Amino acid sequence: MQRELTPDLASRFAKIALGNVTREFPNKLDHVMTAAVDVKAPRGLHPMFYGSFDWHSCVHGYWLLVRLLRRFPALPEAPAIRRVIEEHFTAENAAAELDYLKRPENRGFERPYGLAWLLMLAAELRRHDSTRGRRWSEVLAALTSECAARLRDYLVAADYPVRAGVHGNSAFAVVLALDHADACGEPAVRAALGQKSRSWFGGDAGCPAWEPDGEDFLSPALTEALCMARTLTPAEFAAWFERFLPRLAACEPATLFRPATVADRCDGKIVHLDGLNLSRAWCWRSLSDVLAATDPRREIALKAAAAHLDASLPHVADHYAGSHWLASFAVLALDP
Repeated sequence: MQRELTPDLASRFAKIALGNVTREFPNKLDHVMTAAVDVKAPRGLHPMFYGSFDWHSCVHGYWLLVRLLRRFPALPEAPAIRRVIEEHFTAENAAAELDYLKRPENRGFERPYGLAWLLMLAAELRRHDSTRGRRWSEVLAALTSECAARLRDYLVAADYPVRAGVHGNSAFAVVLALDHADACGEPAVRAALGQKSRSWFGGDAGCPAWEPDGEDFLSPALTEALCMARTLTPAEFAAWFERFLPRLAACEPATLFRPATVADRCDGKIVHLDGLNLSRAWCWRSLSDVLAATDPRREIALKAAAAHLDASLPHVADHYAGSHWLASFAVLALDP
């Protein structure tokens, strides 16, 4: 089974994303209507991010394309990627997306999941050293600033974290926001995110890992652990991790080591479990990177990552219910 992001896999994922980010229908809107004039088709509401079934999936579909273009600039799909981004990443389209966010009734739009993915997209663009990449980054600058401010204000105000394994998960939002803070050189933002993570999760111990729920695409336990790995010092994290999962060396809790089974990949909720397997693989691989080479838990984490990857990577494009979003999670898992 393939467990690294190769040019062939990148090409496959690029084709999937290119077929989705400009596919307007079917579409599931997160849209508050206050009058008849608000009744519009997806592209009328979101001229930049109207595809891939929903706004956040379109955003991370573009993140996927931008990531693959940076990692494999000679991809056969590279010209098509550049064309679709050039067509959609315009000042006019970005202004329309920003205007939509600023509607009073959209205060909670795509919070925190979609906002965090927008920051990931912006962070990836910041890593491009091409003239095009810099131009695309500038086009998104005002929208990025608005999303960053909204997410930061929300996280600061949230006394309690959301621990569910779906879109509202607080730890996942922090991990993605940290990527943006690092890419943009914002140490104050990183410090604030770290402080919030400590207040939410610092006292957690003996995690039972009662998962998965039937619609999870994130592991509450492992996503929290990854969040803490990204915010604590190595020594602090080592002590926290030992308290949080004290029997990891014995492969317990066992639920974290068993890939989820997916009974119906045509069902948009059940297929979330493929995302769970891929996001667990991402977490396990990322956590292995912070464990010492001599730590027996490192090999355990890598084996768990491989098992979860093998369970769902072959099914990324089985049905549109999953194919409109799973490739992004596959890239996280293969190229953390």
